[in-house]
Amino acid sequence: MIDLRSDTVTKPCEEMRKAMAWADVDDDVIDVDPTVRRLEEFAAELLGKEDAMFMPSGTMTNQIAVRLHCGRGDELICEAGCHIYNYEQGGFSQLSQVIAQTVSPPGKIIHLEHIRHLIRPDDEHTVETRLVCLENTHNKGGGRVHPIESIAEIATWARKNNLKMHLDGARLFNAVVATGIEASEWAAHFDTVSICLSKGLGAPVGSVLACNKEDMRMMRRHRKLYGGGMRQAGIIAAGGLFALENNIERLADDHTCATIIADAVREADGLTLEPEVVDTNIVIFRVDPEISTAEEFCAAALEAGVWMFPFSAEHVRAVTHLHISSEDAEQAGRIISQVAEATKAA
Repeated sequence: MIDLRSDTVTKPCEEMRKAMAWADVDDDVIDVDPTVRRLEEFAAELLGKEDAMFMPSGTMTNQIAVRLHCGRGDELICEAGCHIYNYEQGGFSQLSQVIAQTVSPPGKIIHLEHIRHLIRPDDEHTVETRLVCLENTHNKGGGRVHPIESIAEIATWARKNNLKMHLDGARLFNAVVATGIEASEWAAHFDTVSICLSKGLGAPVGSVLACNKEDMRMMRRHRKLYGGGMRQAGIIAAGGLFALENNIERLADDHTCATIIADAVREADGLTLEPEVVDTNIVIFRVDPEISTAEEFCAAALEAGVWMFPFSAEHVRAVTHLHISSEDAEQAGRIISQVAEATKAA
């Protein structure tokens, strides 16, 4: 079975398992776990930030960033298809009593022109706009890389207007590898940056939130409140540290495999790449509704040996990762094409 459901389905390699099994640990709540601290320091260095904090999930890092930057009744600005808005149960509202103002730009990539006039006026009738959240790469945008020139322009505008900037960089290192731009250069435009260790990097669990030193105390309090204080967490942190040290450059292989699949989709009748250009490791394509629904297409593909998720009533998402070889990608492309042909014939 070729599993393209997500880049979160990866399993630790033998070397990663050994690193986890023999990790030096302590109680990270009452003191410091040495392996956790090594991970945090290494992540902060990669991102060019003063410090970082290890947490169980990207949802937690995102929600703590929102809580850090916004007070009750404040507002954040984000893209309507982003993870923070769609896939975290509206946690910013439930947990921090923050509201969101969304925008729906073409291609799901926010540029300054889309948000320049969205800051609320200084008026007792309105909420106060405090934060801009960006996602890079963009999941629902098909793994699109947000151009760094656009991010820099937004960040300059945000600073002039006393807004904070948060990056949901769950797949930031995919953008790093795709562009050759260092993680620290991307991160320099944000007050907080979240990275996920359990997606393309291949760790079994965990995310890191990077920030400046002065925010660490409140971040630690928020993490404890949200249930993210972990004891001998070095056992899982070791997997994340191994991933950062060994699995960044190999993301280029995932991008190559995604391109192979995208080329097959591009040639298949009844399927349309959306977006047409595949930047990283995510391929999203539309199934002609006259042929099949996305759910029916995925069911037929699963029976033929390729496991994918329907991403809407008409769209399918395929995600490459470290367990997918170029041969797997070529085979997946053939199966997707065959399923499209068979479905159309039926």
